[in-house]
Order: sequence, then C-alpha cells, then structure tokens
Amino acid sequence: MAAAAGSGQDAGVEVARPRPIRITEVDDQRLGDYAALTDAALRKRYEHQHGVLIAEGPNPVRALVTSPYPVRSFLVTEERVEAMAPVLASVRAPVYVVTRALLEELVRFRLHQGVLACGVRLPAASPAQVVAGRRRVLVLEGLNDHENLGTLFRTARAFRVGGVLLAPGCADPLYRRSVRVSMGHVLHVPFARVETTAAALELLHGAGFATLALTPDTAAPPIDRLALEGDRTALLLGAEGPGLSAGALTGTTSTARIAMADGVDSLNVAAAGAIACYELARRG
Repeated sequence: MAAAAGSGQDAGVEVARPRPIRITEVDDQRLGDYAALTDAALRKRYEHQHGVLIAEGPNPVRALVTSPYPVRSFLVTEERVEAMAPVLASVRAPVYVVTRALLEELVRFRLHQGVLACGVRLPAASPAQVVAGRRRVLVLEGLNDHENLGTLFRTARAFRVGGVLLAPGCADPLYRRSVRVSMGHVLHVPFARVETTAAALELLHGAGFATLALTPDTAAPPIDRLALEGDRTALLLGAEGPGLSAGALTGTTSTARIAMADGVDSLNVAAAGAIACYELARRG
C-alpha cells in the first residue's frame, strides 16, 4: 500500500488529455474488465486472476485516481465525458466511451451515473506493514458483507484509523460493491489479512497496542467511560449476528459496549464501528 500515487503521473509534468476511444460492440475485448459486473462468482475469479478492481461512480473513480492503485482504463457514457474530463485527463489510461444502452448490456445492470474505472490491485501488504507507525487500527473478524465492509473502511478514513487487519471470514474489500459503498475510501486505507485473530492480537500487543473488543454484553463498560491504556489502540469488530469469537473477547486488553436505550440490544456493525471510531478519535 506504500506504492507511489496511482496516477502514474510524473510530478510537475502536464499530462495530455487522452482522446476518447469510442466502442460500439459489446463484445469488444477492450471492455472485458467490465463485463457482467453483477455475476459475483465470475467477477471474483476474473478480478483475482487478472489483478484488477472496479470503481463505480464519479466519487469512487476520483478516489481511485488519487490512490496508490494504478488506473488501467476508464469506461464512460457519451453524456458523461465532459463532466469527467478533468479526472479522465489526470492519468495515462485509455478512456472508452459507449452509449448508455451498450454500457448496461455490458455490465448487466442499470448504471445511473455512467462512470466506471478499472484499477490494478497492489501486492498484498503484510500485517506488520499495516500496523507499523499507526496509532489506531481496526481488526475485523468474519465480516462477509461487502456493504458493511465498505462502510467501515469509509469510517476508518473519516476518523483517521491508520489501517485494517482482516481476520478469517472477511470478504474482499476491493470487490466492486465494497469500493462503491466506501465511496472509494477503501483505496486509501492500508489493509492486510491475518491467518487468525490470535495472530493479529499477538502482533498488536507486541507493537504496544491496547486492544479493545466491542461487544453488546451489558457487563462491559460503556466505551465513552472506558479508560484507554497508552496512545495506540486497536478496535475489534465482529460479524452481524455471531459477533466476535470467544478467543477475540478473552484475548483483548479490554471490552466495551455502546450504551443504548432499553429494548435495543445491538446495532448494525457498521453503525457500531462508526460510533466507536468517533469515540477513539475524540480522545485524541
């Protein structure tokens, strides 16, 4: 994740605006990166085999061009070319222009904003690289919902969480839906996978982190009253329903809950994560 800016643009060098390449056939091989975006099984195979990712919509595309991930190409509808011209001109990548009808036939859903880009995945970072020099880290366990995952990455960037460790069971944060829901912020937050939650905790404790497990258990202290140890904190969040594993709950420095009204026992994990990250950021 420490690669140079994804634009491929040399500092101080003006990049010539690329000439749009008009494509009129849905089976044109140059559009292969964008085909059948709603076929999850196909896309997961394709994206990992080819080392690519898809940004959908103007804001995620803008986030891609300013991220460490290189841009492979753009795909825009005819009516969106002028509005996106500054973004399209900011990197050396082909710009494919199609009609809206051809775009929707290609991707297999109604794409209202008419703007896509394909990026190149970076080599996987190590957990130690993600943790190094960070003050706050998220550890996610079993989060297999792309929308929750994307929202948590957006939250992480909003509240200056420096990195994310993904324990077993977590979905691909670079899958299209995750990138879209994160508004592209997932492309700016370093992450790494860990073999086990225990391995993540061992790494974090060795690096001087206090580890905090978020739980709905009413026996845990409210997070806004919890005394935090040191100036490096890792927050652990579990999946909807099962929550964190027993090993995660017992292996952390402390546990905490979000105080709620009677009759409400828990929040969606993305909402809970946002509250907890805000509370940690508020403290410094």
